[in-house]
Amino acid sequence: MWLVSVLVLVLLLSYSYLRPTPLKVRAITAQRGPIRSVVSTNGKVEPVQNFEAHAPIATTVKRLLVKEGDHVRNGQLLLQLDDDDIRSQAARAQAQLKAAQANQSAPQAEVQTINDQLAKARIARDTAQRNLDSLRRLQQQGEASSAEVRKAEETLASAQADVTLYEQKQKDRYSQPEQARIEAQISEAQAAYNAAENALTKSSVRAPFDGIVYSLPVKQGAFVQAGDLLLQEADLTHVLVRAFVDEPDVGRLQMNQKVEITWDAVPGRTWSGTVNSVPSTVKPHGSRNVGEATCLIDNQDLRLLPNINVGVTIIAAEHSNVLTLQRDALHIDENTPYVFLIVGDHLKRQPIQVSLQNLTRVEIVSGLSEGEAVAISAEETKPLVDGAAVRVVP
Repeated sequence: MWLVSVLVLVLLLSYSYLRPTPLKVRAITAQRGPIRSVVSTNGKVEPVQNFEAHAPIATTVKRLLVKEGDHVRNGQLLLQLDDDDIRSQAARAQAQLKAAQANQSAPQAEVQTINDQLAKARIARDTAQRNLDSLRRLQQQGEASSAEVRKAEETLASAQADVTLYEQKQKDRYSQPEQARIEAQISEAQAAYNAAENALTKSSVRAPFDGIVYSLPVKQGAFVQAGDLLLQEADLTHVLVRAFVDEPDVGRLQMNQKVEITWDAVPGRTWSGTVNSVPSTVKPHGSRNVGEATCLIDNQDLRLLPNINVGVTIIAAEHSNVLTLQRDALHIDENTPYVFLIVGDHLKRQPIQVSLQNLTRVEIVSGLSEGEAVAISAEETKPLVDGAAVRVVP
């Protein structure tokens, strides 16, 4: 009897040893909800409407009427430079212009006088020519003496000499080189006067539109060089974010895609907008090759500031109320996606069709129903295989 008991015990132990140990797996279920595919990158904020004022000449800041962060109105006086030197330059330039214009008027009056004198000389010459012709006819008829003819010839020669003289004066006094020189003087004087007037206008800086003074690098009484930045103003109710998109993602961008902006300085805050230009080229940006997309962002609370670095999330695609599954459960074999269903206490390889994917979830188009359990991993990194016995663990 005891021998039979020993044999039964041995058989039970052998069966237990030879039976496969079930894989311990974690399970998830397919669920309905939204899913979106995004392009995540970084970007920089720029003003949409921006105004910069620069010093027209080297001078000092006479009055500073605003401070950084002030809201200003169109036409408001913001800053005034010391314009004494500018006014002196304008006065000198105006005097030079008037002198050049007077120099142009003088030759024109003189030329008119010469023209009048030439016209009279030609009339006198023509008259002398007719008198000489008449006397020569009378001489042939014996009615005029040789002395009278010689005197008429001398009168004609004198009149012709006067014509030649005035023609030469006309040519020399109003020649093309002389005219060009005078016109060059006028152009130079006019340019100097315009530059002085422009500098005088720029010495009083006024707001060209409603906005915020976001940069003010000068102080009242400070000396500035020509070209130095005085202030920057912008309308910050809408800003432009220049997003630096890595080359593989450039092809996913389209106009009017939704955009979400975050800034580390304001945790938990998100700004919304849309893509308003897509990259036309790819260029180096540090160690990356990127395309630059611009995004128009609503900034009614004025928190986003020019030149700050922000996080950019561009929503390339978005679906609502679709069947989704945790991406860890997805397997691909020869471009065919599949999952391992948990049927009873065994695994079943189930082909599926997918659509949108992101870093954490995938959209299931077919092959899986809501609520079906799917294995995502086994303990000790053992592979999942079709038909394997499993035990679900938390």
